[in-house]
Amino acid sequence: MDKQRRKFLKIAGASVVAGIGAPVLVKLSSSPALASSDGGHAPVAAGHAPMPDAHGGGHVEEAPEGVRLGMVIDMRKIADTPALLDKAISACVNAHNVPQFPDKKNEIKWIWKAPFENVFTDKSASHTSKRVADTQFVALCNHCDDPPCVRACPTQATFKLAKNGIVAMDFHRCIGCRFCMAACPYGARSFNWQDPRPYIKKYNKEFPSRMRGVVEKCNFCGERLALGQEPACVEACKGTGAILFGDLNDAGSEVRAVLDKEFTIQRKPTLGTKPSVFYIV
Repeated sequence: MDKQRRKFLKIAGASVVAGIGAPVLVKLSSSPALASSDGGHAPVAAGHAPMPDAHGGGHVEEAPEGVRLGMVIDMRKIADTPALLDKAISACVNAHNVPQFPDKKNEIKWIWKAPFENVFTDKSASHTSKRVADTQFVALCNHCDDPPCVRACPTQATFKLAKNGIVAMDFHRCIGCRFCMAACPYGARSFNWQDPRPYIKKYNKEFPSRMRGVVEKCNFCGERLALGQEPACVEACKGTGAILFGDLNDAGSEVRAVLDKEFTIQRKPTLGTKPSVFYIV
């Protein structure tokens, strides 16, 4: 980490102690879109900047209208065919140049598998069915409607796209302070403690690699959506119904049809973050 980044980290840390925290964020245009054309850093119109909240960051408004992208994961289908989850993870790793560090403690996770009690820490794991106990569950960024990671970031390296609800990242803006990691209640962010590039097994030229000292996470495949493609994990499970993706605000979408029919659960819904990932158990 160079002297400039070190100096900024000191200033950012002092700012949090002083109570001025992250800079104000603005809500972008709510016109429907699958990916942002401005990277989430559109200029602020006069008189439209939101008031900072009690923690010093800008409040990210909920988007009841327009496009709000979300995911439904049918764990029944994954329990029946566990290889589907491996395919989904592999597709994500290949699409986003996710490094495969040999040391587990340095693991970079975009989409990963974990036991029920690790994924749903606020749900009782007592006397669960053998099916649930024996199944590895899917975990990833929840792309919350009210993401605490966005409010915690002092550089707007992580931000919410009002056009579609994706919680995106600008790797170049990340200073490695890890405030977003502390703020995320889902453990969905990973930090590159070492240069990840030597540990990329199959390099995808269409997606940027990262550097040491940068945080990363699932981005709902915003770069693929911009090309009219589905997220890599969804495409890997296509035709099985294991992972569905679409607009949660569109009553005619496939995800809404499933949500209207099936009982689903979310990760830590009582925190008020409003996750965009739903599970059928």
